Amino acid sequence: MSHIDNYLTWLNNSQIDEETKEELRQIQNNTGEIEERFYKDLEFGTGGFRGIIGAGTNRMNKYTVRRATQGLADYIASKGSEGKNRGVVIAYDSRRMSREFSEEAALVLGANAIKAYLFNDLRATPQLSFAIRYLNCIAGIVITASHNPAEYNGYKVYWEDGGQITTNLAQAITESIDKVNAYLDILLVNREDAINKGLLVYLDEAVDDKYIEEVKKQSLRGDVVKKVADEFKVVYTPLHGTGNVPVRRVLREIGFNNVFVVPEQELPDPEFSTVVYPNPEDKKAFELAIDLAKKIDAHLILGTDPDCDRVGAVVKDKTGEYIILTGNQTGALLVEYVLSSLKENKRLPENGVIVKTIVTSELGTRIAENYGINMVNVLTGFKYIGEKIKEFEETGDRQFILGYEESYGYLAGTYARDKDAVVASMLICEMAAYYYSKGMTLYEALLELYDRYGYFAEDLKSITVQGKEGLEKIYVIMEQFRNRPPMSIADNKVVCFEDYKSQQRVYMNHSKDVEKIELPKANVVKFILENDGWMCLRPSGTEPKLKIYGGIKGNSWQEVRGILIESINYMENLIKDL
Repeated sequence: MSHIDNYLTWLNNSQIDEETKEELRQIQNNTGEIEERFYKDLEFGTGGFRGIIGAGTNRMNKYTVRRATQGLADYIASKGSEGKNRGVVIAYDSRRMSREFSEEAALVLGANAIKAYLFNDLRATPQLSFAIRYLNCIAGIVITASHNPAEYNGYKVYWEDGGQITTNLAQAITESIDKVNAYLDILLVNREDAINKGLLVYLDEAVDDKYIEEVKKQSLRGDVVKKVADEFKVVYTPLHGTGNVPVRRVLREIGFNNVFVVPEQELPDPEFSTVVYPNPEDKKAFELAIDLAKKIDAHLILGTDPDCDRVGAVVKDKTGEYIILTGNQTGALLVEYVLSSLKENKRLPENGVIVKTIVTSELGTRIAENYGINMVNVLTGFKYIGEKIKEFEETGDRQFILGYEESYGYLAGTYARDKDAVVASMLICEMAAYYYSKGMTLYEALLELYDRYGYFAEDLKSITVQGKEGLEKIYVIMEQFRNRPPMSIADNKVVCFEDYKSQQRVYMNHSKDVEKIELPKANVVKFILENDGWMCLRPSGTEPKLKIYGGIKGNSWQEVRGILIESINYMENLIKDL
């Protein structure tokens, strides 16, 4: 059907509520808006979907949530009765309509005789990951758009291992959803009937207690925390999201006595009224936190995103100014802290492994090697780190220690299978307290790592495209780089070219030696430069963007920053020329 046909179907269908119809009537003379809302279905990508909240097939609303849930229910049912009996756990964040969407999903599951466990209030995404395995569910759903602007919401699916669904499973569930054609007529079970029949179970704080218990087991230096607890000051902001309760609780319970929450950002707010972009990767998100830190002379600032799976840290530099650490810098500090602590306590496993993504800094690799620990690289996306945890448990040949990515996601321990800003906040605070007890700041600890292993600098630049034509341009650009890789980038020789689509690594020597890349296929190309440098191109999986990642190693910060900026600009100009 055309977008106009879809629009009229919604406007005239008896199953559409009057409020939604009124919203559609408001745009009846705006053909562009009608086309944008109805020219396609909201796409279920590699792990779910996210979109602007509103009426239409290409919007996030209760009807698109119902359709996705019906497709998920059909897939679960196709695998036999065991999955249906195990049920699905659902969590939601502080965004607009999150609670309503989660209840819609629960009632669709109930109509399909699948038990839904629904948290009684907002919860962090890692709590959902933990709850799946704790409750022995077949799957999980979390309603969140992570750090997107306020007008967005989303729907993410997790599987029985507690990790986000990966490529093959996502494809199978997508195919099941695509078969749900008449999704405006999907039936829901009555809420009271679902509760009476045991098909809807509301979860209370009992699951939280077990989760916090597992998080605290990852603490490495509780004795140090107790020593400095009365003088070490932390400023924390949940950015109006789900982190306020679990982060403050775990810090309190391991002994931190001086945690100051940014009052303007403490409570849930679906409008995220104090920030433009509720993302700890954005410097502006920390403005209020830095103001508070200056007033109380705080030693550390932490900020978590709305669903509390990412965390950013702010520390004092040599001049006393607060600077925001990158995700790569925090990750490297955590690698050093965790491995040194385990070694000191004689708990460093011989078969230990740290996992990072292919676009994450190599500084962590050098640190891990120093401790005799292997670094495993995976594709971009924490779900691939979760997949490795499952693999290690099944084979028993390696022990997972830490997983991290450049986009501010970290996980220690295996109680969850997704990035967890709660455990990361605890470890960052503990790490900062440890260095404080030695008369150092985290910034000084970072400089010490650079002095020991070399200066590593990384950056990311995104090129935004619009519409169908933009996506086609990205495809052409990727194929051009794939078929004609540059021999050098800003005077840095390319020594190796990695194509994750063909799963080949080609060495740029005279014989053009080729190796197989033992990772899933992905539309990613990476160029390994001399002197431990690299550049990578990757289309975003959730946004209309082409991302340029880069990393450079050198002997000084000024040197690596200059070469890095030059290299990324060089790649951007190549793309513009194409």
